[in-house]
Amino acid sequence: MNKKELVAKLSKKTGLSQVKTMEVVNALFSVEGEQGILVEEILGGNKVTVPGFGTFSQRSRAAREGRRPGTTEVIQIGATPVVHFKVGKNLRDMVRKGR
Repeated sequence: MNKKELVAKLSKKTGLSQVKTMEVVNALFSVEGEQGILVEEILGGNKVTVPGFGTFSQRSRAAREGRRPGTTEVIQIGATPVVHFKVGKNLRDMVRKGR
């Protein structure tokens, strides 16, 4: 599902126009140009929790050794921030049950 399909389904489910629905989706998720609320919160070091769905947060991946492809030379890979998603219990259970 792409953004356009998401907006169409959400618009149909809520009764909002597709234009208004696109504004809501952009305000929440946008990473192009102006940052969406979700991106702002994660970059600010905050967790965003949607009960039953999951929690978005920022973590730091530890520095580690790696190997350069082709030469197998050992290189140092620095610590880096990453986005982390922890799935909520309700969603996890639904996926496991195939619903």
